[in-house]
Amino acid sequence: MKKPSATPLTKDVIRLPLFKSSMSSAPGPNGIHYSVWKKINYINPAIILDLVSPLVAFGYNPLSLKTVNGVVLDKPGKASYDTPASFRIIFLLKTITKILERVMTVRLSAIAKCKGLLDPNQCGSLLGLSTADACRALIQEIKTLHRPRLKVCSMFLDVKAGFDNVNAPTLRARLLASHVPSYMVNWVSSFLSERTYTLVFQGSPNLSSPVSVGTPQGSPISPLLFLLYVAPLHMLVPRGLMVSYVDDFSITVASSSYRDNIHRLQGLFSTLSARGRDLGVSFSVPKTELIHLRTPSQRRPPSTASIELEGHLFHPARLFRSLGYWFTPALSPTHHFRHRLSLAQAIFSFVKRLSSPGLGVRPFLCHRIASGLLCPILTYRADLLTPIYTALRRMNSFWHRVQRWTTNNSFSTPTPILAREACLPPIVSYCRYRRGLAALRVACAPLYANPASARLPQSFPSLSSFRAQDSNRHLTEGLSSVYHPLDWRTETPSPPRRRHLPVDALARLTLPL
Repeated sequence: MKKPSATPLTKDVIRLPLFKSSMSSAPGPNGIHYSVWKKINYINPAIILDLVSPLVAFGYNPLSLKTVNGVVLDKPGKASYDTPASFRIIFLLKTITKILERVMTVRLSAIAKCKGLLDPNQCGSLLGLSTADACRALIQEIKTLHRPRLKVCSMFLDVKAGFDNVNAPTLRARLLASHVPSYMVNWVSSFLSERTYTLVFQGSPNLSSPVSVGTPQGSPISPLLFLLYVAPLHMLVPRGLMVSYVDDFSITVASSSYRDNIHRLQGLFSTLSARGRDLGVSFSVPKTELIHLRTPSQRRPPSTASIELEGHLFHPARLFRSLGYWFTPALSPTHHFRHRLSLAQAIFSFVKRLSSPGLGVRPFLCHRIASGLLCPILTYRADLLTPIYTALRRMNSFWHRVQRWTTNNSFSTPTPILAREACLPPIVSYCRYRRGLAALRVACAPLYANPASARLPQSFPSLSSFRAQDSNRHLTEGLSSVYHPLDWRTETPSPPRRRHLPVDALARLTLPL
């Protein structure tokens, strides 16, 4: 029998996945909820440990854990439901296999970072990385490329049916070539092979079908396996940047004209498509977005240069949404916070009916609704984008209405008193607090694992001298004082004729520490 090569599991390793598991999560084919496993682990932790340890040690995923139920649901808002694209499938896996997968995800993530299997600009489904890190790195490079007065363009691509195209032999060969421990390689191969799916819908025959390719959506380890699989798609872009969040890729280039940028983007797309064909993945070309980025001081009419990809013609967008953010060519935050304000107002108009004067929800529950629901919706990603005066004035007006609703005060109550009585901070203070937390996060994150932290200035004190290889900060050297960015230790002058780069501005917030 093959000798195990894995580090033995401990009770704490099992306790952490159970702690993160939701009690409301739907069970798989066997109908066992997480609450059962949590009760078992509370009574006798050795039971789950003895069940999972041999599977990890010998790198094996049994057939009994590979049966999956796929619940077919309608996609809302579709004009017709005559095609499979009008439906989505929610996969329900057995809860015990999710516990095992969470354990293997932690181990494989550490191995991937140690072996360099992931590109530094890959974000999403990794510990300590979020959409804010991907967008912050992108905005940093765009602002940097604008300093030498270059024209900047970005193209956003989406991998077509990403998880369904993961090929087990190809992924196994890559793991073996990187000298990943054999038990992990064998377990990943066993996990991806000999799976059976049963589609569940009204009138379904409940017949299981074998699936030989892809990784199940809803599995804790599937996003990491997909990131490992598509990591070879990443490449260094001179005077540009390629960053991805799971299956969303963005390519940014800069040159002296938008026409040259279009040619560069077409060449990079051809290279990316060729690499994708080697992996068996492709891009959903109709979902491509193109944007010509500008500075607020540019007075010339926006460029209308379009790009042609595989017979599809794409015109530059005036507004687009990526990773939960609304962007404009000038990277103005106005539309983003206008959209957040609309969402918050719609939710508030519904929620406030729950507490009419003298009836309904009590004031302390209104406070919980305001702080736990309305405030996060209104200030979503205020750690990345700072609302300008116009948007901030509208947000304050709405927030004063929320404070009055929480305290049930009249309209004659002065607004400075409302924040104290409602125990709800002013929007300006809360946004400043969120940016402070973001600054601590960027300053303390490992530089080799966070694309935003890797773009900190070289003079910033850190435990590592590592900096992003694809940073374009060197292009700002030798510029005139008008275009040269401020040093991160220098205070912004008034009026702000010169400004910091976005990451440098966050670094400055840590100076008092």
